[in-house]
Amino acid sequence: MTEFTPLLSFAGGMVIGLATVALMAVHGRIAGINGILSGFLTTQFNQDWAWRAAFLGGMIASPLVLLVLSGQMPEISVPSPAPLLLIGGFLTGIGTTYASGCTSGHGVCGISRLSARSIVATLTFMTTAIATVFLTRHVFGG
Repeated sequence: MTEFTPLLSFAGGMVIGLATVALMAVHGRIAGINGILSGFLTTQFNQDWAWRAAFLGGMIASPLVLLVLSGQMPEISVPSPAPLLLIGGFLTGIGTTYASGCTSGHGVCGISRLSARSIVATLTFMTTAIATVFLTRHVFGG
């Protein structure tokens, strides 16, 4: 069972919100990791590539910042076997391609801009996630 941490969750949400607003204000870009990563992998070394590299570097370095501030690394537990994670990652990649974005792009940035496409996409992946958890935990006994 996951520990309930409302204050830390609220603080994390605020930081994500501030980061997305800052990225939109400074670069006019949406903070969807799918688009940021694909642009990073396909863009030449220029200003567009540089902000993408900085964004991804910040995501990678954030556990180290937590280590410096708290003295411990975040605890990560993945109870699923590697083949299942690979299948899930592959299906997620297909979904983000068809949805023209990911959960962060649609869920955080798109809904805040009242994008109808993002609202539908977010409702779709949230419904799918709820159904998957229900089936995994209560039907298949995972």
